[in-house]
Amino acid sequence: MPLRRAIVIVFDSLGCGEMPDAAVYGDEGSDTIDNISRAVGGLRIPNLAAMGLGLIEGITAVPKAQRPCASYGRMREASPGKDTSTGHWEIAGIRLDAPFPTYPRGLPLEMLEGFTQATGYAWLGGMAASGTEIIERLGPEHLRTGSLIVYTSADSVFQIAGHEAVVAVEELYRVCERTRVFLDPYNIARVIARPFAGSPGSFKRTHRRKDFSMPPPRPTVLEAIKAAGRPVTGIGKIGDIFAHRGLTSEIHTTCDMDGFDKTIEAVSEQEDGLIFTNLVDFDTLYGHRNDAAGYAAGLEAIDARLPELMEALDKETILIITADHGCDPTTASTDHSREYVPLLVYHKHKTASLKTGIDLGTRQTFADVGATLAEVFGVSLLSTGVSFLPEIV
Repeated sequence: MPLRRAIVIVFDSLGCGEMPDAAVYGDEGSDTIDNISRAVGGLRIPNLAAMGLGLIEGITAVPKAQRPCASYGRMREASPGKDTSTGHWEIAGIRLDAPFPTYPRGLPLEMLEGFTQATGYAWLGGMAASGTEIIERLGPEHLRTGSLIVYTSADSVFQIAGHEAVVAVEELYRVCERTRVFLDPYNIARVIARPFAGSPGSFKRTHRRKDFSMPPPRPTVLEAIKAAGRPVTGIGKIGDIFAHRGLTSEIHTTCDMDGFDKTIEAVSEQEDGLIFTNLVDFDTLYGHRNDAAGYAAGLEAIDARLPELMEALDKETILIITADHGCDPTTASTDHSREYVPLLVYHKHKTASLKTGIDLGTRQTFADVGATLAEVFGVSLLSTGVSFLPEIV
């Protein structure tokens, strides 16, 4: 039976074990899923387990389903890097040959001076830092002076933080837009607006974060599906990650629960095409903050809602659950980790002519998802990925 709709959900940062080159990235020992489970005394994720999560090679801390209701496997990242843009673009069919530039020793002075020239704002910081820590440390000076807090991380990012009482959110977005144009020649992957609120000692980043991404270097499967006249809905920060290309609709969210709600709503309203969701809280609220307990609770909360989504699907829909990189909250690092990512592929097999419980093995690139989507929708895609659709048909 032909498929007419696909839902892809990225559990942001849900890695499942270090890749062979993890040491090159300083990520030896990273194992997001298993290490979280060990840290909290076991994960209660029966629905993901029933889909076959525990059967994936390398995962030992999740029960192994006897009759998994989904096909399962893991994917390696073929592109160099471990960041959001690289991971999502590869999922959509693009393998990068070179990593985005990063600045672990801090942003260059010429870049910071250029920021002031481009935006008219003075800057504070300029170093590689944890966002919550630098806001707490430099927030009081920002309140006094109005200078914007600028920082980077292990990713290719130029982050700009401003208190919502000092700089209006829309103004912060305009600053980021001008910064994005200025930084394009540097090939920095993302400029990120980081609004925050509160008082010294209790500052808190708000949900109005916005990413200003470099555009993908060539068309993704999203653009191919859109060009074929099919709807493509991005939920969460998908629109920002792809520089708003290849989408017919963008739905922004305030948290992962909101993102899950919006996904179910989209399923009820969009009868065909692609629905592409990013659940970012795992990464931003828990992985980067080394909060294993919070990560576990967030994962268990989403797991508990999976039956709602699965029940809403019809026999012509395929659901793909995966991740874009790791971010192990149990390690000393607060950065992303170079890990394999899980791959779960579900459909209502009792009424469709597709197999279930198939071991899809270790895929050699995230781009296999893009290649599979291209085959589902009958579109052409310049990609190094290999569709796994023939393995489950």
